Formats: sequence, structure tokens, C-alpha cells
Amino acid sequence: MLGLLGAVCFHAAYTPAKSGPLALLIIGYVVCLIQLARLKTTRQCFYTGLGVGFACFAPQLECFWRIFGAGAIALWLILAFWIGLFVALTHVALARLGLKRAALLIPFLWTGLEYFRSELYYLRFSWLNVGYAYADWQMVPFKSLGMFGVGFLAAAFAAAWFIVRLKHILSIRFITYSLIFGFIAVFVLPAFAPARHRPRPDFLVAGVQLELPSQSEIINALDKIVADQPTLKVPSYFRTKNLDLIVLPEYTLDGEPTEALKDWCRENEKFLIVGCKDSSPGTNYFNTAFVISTNGEVVFKQVKSVPIQFFKDGLPAPEQKIWESPWGKIGICICYDLSYVRVTDELVRQGAQMLIVPTMDVEDWGQHQHELHARVAPVRAAEYGVPIFRLASSGISQGVNRTGWVQSAAPFRGEGEVLVFGAVLPKNGGSLPMDRWLAPLCVVVTALFVVWLIADNFRRKRGRRSKGNPA
Repeated sequence: MLGLLGAVCFHAAYTPAKSGPLALLIIGYVVCLIQLARLKTTRQCFYTGLGVGFACFAPQLECFWRIFGAGAIALWLILAFWIGLFVALTHVALARLGLKRAALLIPFLWTGLEYFRSELYYLRFSWLNVGYAYADWQMVPFKSLGMFGVGFLAAAFAAAWFIVRLKHILSIRFITYSLIFGFIAVFVLPAFAPARHRPRPDFLVAGVQLELPSQSEIINALDKIVADQPTLKVPSYFRTKNLDLIVLPEYTLDGEPTEALKDWCRENEKFLIVGCKDSSPGTNYFNTAFVISTNGEVVFKQVKSVPIQFFKDGLPAPEQKIWESPWGKIGICICYDLSYVRVTDELVRQGAQMLIVPTMDVEDWGQHQHELHARVAPVRAAEYGVPIFRLASSGISQGVNRTGWVQSAAPFRGEGEVLVFGAVLPKNGGSLPMDRWLAPLCVVVTALFVVWLIADNFRRKRGRRSKGNPA
């Protein structure tokens, strides 16, 4: 029943994509996982956690079946493995350390495993963690805590329930306090969210959603953006500004920027960021975003840092740099790169005042995949305090201000849809939240706990053998 309740809480928090107050139920999911650690054996805990993880991840990531076929089952099980491991480690901590010490360790175990599976091994995948469930909650302090810090706090709250006995949980007093907390979280805290005002932008950026277009379709789309600028659906004070920069999606071109595109930038006096294939030695290539200036020259390019596993997605970037644009320092990352804090952190360290993200999400992958991917940009913008312009091939594209508010968006299955965003750049660039040191610390704590368990098991087995041979 706990496993079933945990899965229900998880899906309620993540479905539909804009779950609103239901996002609070993600804490109920963690609470149920921790309570499962009370099962009798470590094996029971692991397999029950594995089952709950599979029940949570497989329906949410049904796009894996569209992409990989039956191979999706293995990927779902790998993601579920980390949930089973967490429940098993929590069970062992309870047995070896006692209730209160185990409760103190639980947030470190949760965050350590979540960070490891998101950032530190080959099949790293950060979606569907606790932090992204709150992508629409502007009152969540992502800027100070960070995405993994929010997960740490949720696990700490859930661990507090671990100490409370069932009869106390069912008491009128406990239920009353829980209802009061829920009421405050859902109805009171939103009043303290940052005001949704639109200050006068530093510059205007636009993008058009195109999926594997032809050369003529690209030029026609660019011409349409320039021609339609006076009638675009933007606030009136945007129209007093020139359209400074246009962005096209990842893989817009199958090769390097063409002379036709360079001529268009020169004739229309626009900067253009376009996703292309940059040649490399041998038969491979670099998945690259090119910046073409108003004089038709390539003035900057950035390669994708983390090519998608199991795809022909080019070679990883040999380095990351900041584009010193006419409006400020702009970091460019491509598609999936935005999901990895170790990629975007480097851009912020170099002084990025804004992130631009050409993206290719194929239409055939389905609407829910696009909705899950769209959770990343608001969280990342709120963490760093910088605006993000994310332009996807078939949607969902987003212009997100530095508080994490999606100020403008273009829909899924929006072939040819235009997205316009007025970017307000912070003078001193972004900053990193506290979880950038907390999460690696949690990985170390988790690893030390596992090493201690292995050593302790070895010591116990050796002790039993010595008792069996008194001579």
C-alpha cells in the first residue's frame, strides 16, 4: 500500500505537466519510500523500491518506448535501480545505526544517489527528480538551495516522519498540523513569489520552431519574422525595439552555415544563432551552434558538451566559452546540455548573463516528453538568476526570466511558431546555489557509508568464522 501510495503521489506531482499545488505531493512520494525501509529484509526493501521506481518512471517516460522499443524496459529498470538502492540503504542504516541516526543520514543518501544518477555516470539522467516537480513554483528558493538542495530539504522533511510512530501520524494533532502546513504551502507561500512584471528589455530575441527544414523554408521563416515584427504578440514597448537576435533550433542544417544564411544576416543586419553540424577529423562531426553576425561572418560557435547516449549526436565539446555579444556575456548550450548542472555551472562561472539553448525535440517523441523537458529551463533560470531562451524544433519553446517565470512560450506541434522574448540581463551575471557543494558532499557521505557497510560485513563474517574455530 505504501508503494502504491508513493507511485500515486509521484504521478500526481508530475501529471499534468503544470501540476500546480499537486507538486507538493512529491514529498509524499519520498515519505512512502522511506517508510518502505521498515520491511523485514534488505532484499525486500530493494525489490519493493525497484518496483515503485519502475511504476513511477515507465509511464512518465513512455517516450523511451517510442525511441528504443523493447530496450526501454532496461532503461526504466536502470532508473528504478536507484530508488531500490535508496530504500535498501535506508533499511540497512535503520538496522545498523538506529532510528534517529538513520533519519539524520537519509537526506544525504537521497541527495547523494540523486546527484550521482543525474550527473556522474555514463547513463546520467536528471529528469523526474524532486526539484523539477516544483518547476512552476516561483516561491521555492531555487536560487539559494538549488535543485538538489530542494530534494535534500524534501528528504529531510520526509525523514522526520520516519521517527514518528504510526499511531502519532494518525493522531488528530498530527493530521491538523499537516493540514495547516499544506494550506500554508499551497495558498500562503505563493503570495511571496516574485512579482511577475516585465521590465524594459536590454535586447529582443526571437526564434522560429522548425524541424529538419529545407534551405528555402529557413529563409522564408526568417523573412517572415522580420516582416511580422510590428504585429507579433508582444508587449507594446517591445515593438519600439529592433529585433536584435534570431535563434534557430539544433540540427537546423546538416552541415555548416550556408552562404545564403550569411547573406541573409548581412542584408537584414541581424545576428543569427543556428544549430549545425561542424566537420571533424574522420567520419564524425561536432553538434554545434554557430553565431553569424550582421556582417555575415561566423563570430562564435559552441559544441554540444554532452551528446545524447545511444544516438549519433556528434563528439563532445573540447571546451566551453562565453560569447561576448553586443548586449553582454551569453552562454550557449545545446538541448540536453541544459539538464546537466556541471555543463551550465561552467558557463555561469565564466560570467554568463544569459543562456541560449537551441534544442531539437522530435515531434514523434510525444507531448509529455516535451512537457517534461520544458521543466528544466525555469528551474535552471531560477537557480542562477539569469534569463534563458530555449528554442525547440517542434515545441515547447520558452523565454524564461531570471526568477524562473516563463514569460513567453511557443506550443508543442507548433511548426513555424515564432517565439519572442525581451531579455533583461543581470549586471553581474548569475551565481551558483549552495547545492553545488552540498550534493557532491552527499555523494561522498553515501560512498563512505557503503564502504563502511562492506567493511563491517567483512568484519562480522570474520568474527563468526573465528568463533566457529576456537582452536
